[in-house]
Amino acid sequence: MKRVASLYLPDWSIDRLRRAEPALAPPPPERVALDALVPDWAAIKAASDAEQGGKNCDAPRNTGWRPGARWAREEVARQIATLPAHQRPPMREMGRRSEAADHPYKRLPGDDGGKATGWPEPAALPCSPAQAGARSGAVSASCEPRATGPRPAPGNRKNGSNDPGAAVKEVAAFFDTARSTSGTVSRVCPPTSAHPSPTSGDPAPPLVTVHKVGSRVEVAAASPSALALGVAPGMPLTQVRAAVPDVVVRDADPEGDACDLRKLSIALARRWTPVVAVADAQTLFLDLTGVSHLHGGEEAMARRLVRLLARLGFAARVGIADTAGAAWACAHFAPSAITSLPPGDPLPALAPLPVAALRVEEHAQELLRRLGVETVGQLAALPRAPLVRRFGRTLALRLDQAAGRASEPLDAIVPPVAIMVEQRFAEPLLTAEPIAHWIGQLVSRLAVDLARAGRGARAVVLAATRIDRAVQTIRIGFARPTRAPDHMLRLLVRQVDRLDPGFGIEALALHVQRADPLGAEAFDGDLADGERPDLAPLIDAIVNRIGQRRLWRMAPVESDVPERGTARAAPLDPPADTAPQLVREDVRRLDTRPQAHPWHPRWPRPARLLRRPEPLDHVMAEMPDYPPARFTWRGITHRVVRGDGPERITGEWWRRPGEASAVRDYFRVEDEAGARFWLFRRGDGLRAETGDLSWYIHGTFG
Repeated sequence: MKRVASLYLPDWSIDRLRRAEPALAPPPPERVALDALVPDWAAIKAASDAEQGGKNCDAPRNTGWRPGARWAREEVARQIATLPAHQRPPMREMGRRSEAADHPYKRLPGDDGGKATGWPEPAALPCSPAQAGARSGAVSASCEPRATGPRPAPGNRKNGSNDPGAAVKEVAAFFDTARSTSGTVSRVCPPTSAHPSPTSGDPAPPLVTVHKVGSRVEVAAASPSALALGVAPGMPLTQVRAAVPDVVVRDADPEGDACDLRKLSIALARRWTPVVAVADAQTLFLDLTGVSHLHGGEEAMARRLVRLLARLGFAARVGIADTAGAAWACAHFAPSAITSLPPGDPLPALAPLPVAALRVEEHAQELLRRLGVETVGQLAALPRAPLVRRFGRTLALRLDQAAGRASEPLDAIVPPVAIMVEQRFAEPLLTAEPIAHWIGQLVSRLAVDLARAGRGARAVVLAATRIDRAVQTIRIGFARPTRAPDHMLRLLVRQVDRLDPGFGIEALALHVQRADPLGAEAFDGDLADGERPDLAPLIDAIVNRIGQRRLWRMAPVESDVPERGTARAAPLDPPADTAPQLVREDVRRLDTRPQAHPWHPRWPRPARLLRRPEPLDHVMAEMPDYPPARFTWRGITHRVVRGDGPERITGEWWRRPGEASAVRDYFRVEDEAGARFWLFRRGDGLRAETGDLSWYIHGTFG
């Protein structure tokens, strides 16, 4: 029986953004200290010892008290007197018994029965020797006087023994107070719970992603905290800012969301189930047929998957059913985060869900809502023919797919398979000639596999495994995607001498680390001009010999500051198109002039630009518009015979405040030996805030 799981990621774009910017993520839950979670057992034990006579009392229970009991000391009695009335221990725990004691809060007005300020002091209530002897040698720190007066009238309410100043009859001493641990804990521990109360909602600041729809900027996705404040996808950004001023706004990235969702589907296909399909921008379908028992069952597998995504920072919901439509409905609209429908007809379980659970269009949902059809059960009860005539076949098809009466195949994601060829040998290889021969055989097989996949290699690794299990590698790279066997073989054979066969090589393997699509290319010029020379083999030969970091080309960057106006780029990478995409009504389309060169031809730049400007010493120059006549750089003094300038370059004020008034005056100078330098002076020579008039060298010509 087929079983399908729908993995719904309700906050996929928001969670991706929070992983990219940890400052937007919700704060971690506060870790409560162990002392706050665990009761003060020392205080509980001390209170229990005090209530049971203390450690000094070694008499067994129900045998009376001895004078050394802790609770009978005067200081303990004074401490009890300072407690509020509702926290004082009752009299029965102090060794006295009350009879017909009423509730202290049910007294009649004006009937206080004695002192209302606390327990009587021990010295104020002396005990007679007869009373002391009647208690078998056990005396108390405070004795209540016997009630010698007449009994109160029936109409008057008498005080109980729990009330201050109450008089009770003389009774025999007893020790069984029936004190429980729960009562001790409730009186000793603080009344408020130390466990933190769970917070409702998202503690992170409200976060939304926006995209432009026509001339209006709308909300594409909102975080749970923003949704709780009334923000919904489709709202204009101006309305959101007016309602929630502290909302955090980021640009939507649907391409990145789709790319990462595909990566997640590939990871699930490799680890959890071989059939994974992308349903929409936030949902994946997983075919659980024949694989759920490998993970402990369907529900256990769903729980593990939800916990894994939660650790990665993604909220997830899972619905499991016999059909993809029913699983999608459960994942999106079921009350529980993990819902598993039993095998069989899923329509009875889907009946209370809204019509949107069938993945129907918005206009169809609105029309059904106007007709009074709001649930799947109500829709399933309608006659089929009028339903098709009014809404078309799509609505009926979705209902049949959810019920299992119509098939819904899954367009499974196929994980990319690494391209690799390997050859093992019965006899180990010891010399360079057989190694080069078998490398040629592997390269030919690799070119066939690349052509079958429609890709070209950008990075290839040769792995040689020796008899002692040591692995040696040779890595080669290509400036452009290629699958030419002669070119790959030539680059690999040049580095065979780097291999140390030792006692022999028993296996050779070629791994494609990076591959790009490679198809037919159209001619981009006139055939009469002849074929353009291909520089890729030359670039590959140089890069694989001296290293990739030592060969590059300079790409222009839009900036007036020289050190920011260039960037390193790969030798054969096409130039980036920096021209803005203009709409049809943009007035800038009227400008038909060609794009200006990034470097002005009147002010050429040096062939070699230093990594950072270096200061000059002993500079002699006439202020403010003349080049220096002499300067010292790296310990060598140069005398200038020719100079041109200045070329004034100001700072980029939008980057930082220090560049708002910064000025550089650049000069091209030539010394007596014919060497040409590119120098500049900080400041214009008139205003102190523009610079300190120090000199630097920024590059050399030729």
